Amino acid sequence: MSNPIYLALDLPQLDAARALAEKVKDHVGGLKLGLEFFCAHGHHGVHEIAHVGLPIFLDLKLHDIPNTVAGAMQAIHVLEPAIVTIHASGGRAMMEDAKAAASANTKVVAVTMLTSLDERDLKRMGVDGSPHDQVLRLAELAEVAGLDGIVCSGQEVDAVHRQWRDGFFVVPGLRPAGSGTGDQKRVVTPRQARDDGASVLVIGRPISRAEDPVAAARSIAATL
Repeated sequence: MSNPIYLALDLPQLDAARALAEKVKDHVGGLKLGLEFFCAHGHHGVHEIAHVGLPIFLDLKLHDIPNTVAGAMQAIHVLEPAIVTIHASGGRAMMEDAKAAASANTKVVAVTMLTSLDERDLKRMGVDGSPHDQVLRLAELAEVAGLDGIVCSGQEVDAVHRQWRDGFFVVPGLRPAGSGTGDQKRVVTPRQARDDGASVLVIGRPISRAEDPVAAARSIAATL
């Protein structure tokens, strides 16, 4: 992948999302559409953004019984996403069925632990161990289930990459040096994540909310 940056188009207005995508398309490698966007605009919105001409990452974080997730995966075949997310905590059977139902050209990756969570949050949910431990456990389960890779924070990607050498690793919650962390708790810089084995770097606000999104995207890409 020549440019690993996927811009998170977390904008509620379709016209604004497409305008931003068109503006920065020469400086990013793909576009991530999340749950808010998909619920607001559905298949039509995805088709509109696909006209920009970049790979689409559908960050839907599917999590349900195996049959339901498989059905959802089949329902998005027509959208031809490059990447789709499911939750690793849905279990091995759910992940296996999701992968089996996905298009041959779609990478299915499992969300291990949201970057908005930390060890205190895990304890409150009854999960023992550190975020590092939890991510490695779920990464191993995703690999056994036959998925293409996982989503994890930049703080864990190096360890996961050493454990799963040919995995496909999506890292969100990235912040360029000197920028605020916002609602993210486990962040690193794009360069560090890439050096540690990230396949895709998901970047949203540092580009989408920049005074000059093109300059921001170019500046981040120049550090990789």
